[in-house]
Amino acid sequence: MSEKLRVGILGATGMVGQRFTSLLENHPWFEVVTVAASPRSAGKTYEEAVGGRWKMTTPMPEAVKSLIVKDVNDVDAISAVVDFVFSAVDMTKDEIRAIEERYAKSETPVVSNNSAHRWTPDVPMVVPEINPEHMKVIEFQKKRLGTKRGFIAVKPNCSIQSYAPVLTAWMEFEPYEAIVSTYQAISGAGKTFKDWPEMEGNIIPYIGGEEEKSEKEPLRIWGKIEDGVIVPADFIKITSQCIRVPVLNGHTASVFVKFKKDPTKEQLIEKITSFKGVPQELNLPSAPKQFIQYLEEDNRPQVTLDVDFEHGMGISVGRIREDSIYDWKFVGLSHNTVRGAAGGAVLCAELLKAQGYISAK
Repeated sequence: MSEKLRVGILGATGMVGQRFTSLLENHPWFEVVTVAASPRSAGKTYEEAVGGRWKMTTPMPEAVKSLIVKDVNDVDAISAVVDFVFSAVDMTKDEIRAIEERYAKSETPVVSNNSAHRWTPDVPMVVPEINPEHMKVIEFQKKRLGTKRGFIAVKPNCSIQSYAPVLTAWMEFEPYEAIVSTYQAISGAGKTFKDWPEMEGNIIPYIGGEEEKSEKEPLRIWGKIEDGVIVPADFIKITSQCIRVPVLNGHTASVFVKFKKDPTKEQLIEKITSFKGVPQELNLPSAPKQFIQYLEEDNRPQVTLDVDFEHGMGISVGRIREDSIYDWKFVGLSHNTVRGAAGGAVLCAELLKAQGYISAK
């Protein structure tokens, strides 16, 4: 009998769902025992349901190919066979909020890649290296839901991973204003170039809802729990532009920062390269050994060279320079479907297991 926790993936046939199945192959703590998707996929094997839409560069894991896809709306049947679920469903926000809450109320913890619950006040939105203490709000959420073990936890937007960890590493220098421009890969829209040929050689200067997320979500991550809810921070102002670029994987950020204190370049580099958190201290299975690397070359970080740093779970930074208007500027890069999506959610689940929030039913 396997001692691994039994996992279900909701929205398993989409790009992020596929990434979940890939990342969980041979995971030391978790085993995928069921996959769920829309009613049109239900009853097929996972291999049949995905068909020619497999978007990963690695083959579909053998262990999931023959799993029979369940209807994601069949909450009771799925909850009966899993210890917790990952959510990557493709629905409206209202539908996602409702179905994730249904799973939580069935006493099945939900670790979500979706944005629907990121601003629910008692739902933790966590980058495990930055704000693991926010998981404590789960106890208040469970009282609201009337559950003993069911809850919802989420990871933040994919694009903020390329700069929010960097600003976090620099907090002692008191950053108070930042301009952020992100250059975002097409997989962030769940697409490949085969799906979206018009993106080849093209740039689209708008991604719906992305700029608000880029400006507001870091503040929630830096916030504090007060009276059973997470109160966002207000000590830094961020303004952003988000641009879709013809890259498959990897979100790049160009960032300008003002500080109340006066750090040197050497101090800024030292703080990011030495920055680590609870995942590194606990040696969680998906945690990068080096969370943030600094690249000295003027032409780095590059997507083709650096997006897979630490198996896609690390952040790459380069071009830290003094600025003539702001104090300092830099370029950051993160893998949007690994650290920014499924991988970040898997690391959250590992943290939740380590903290005792997720266990066998």
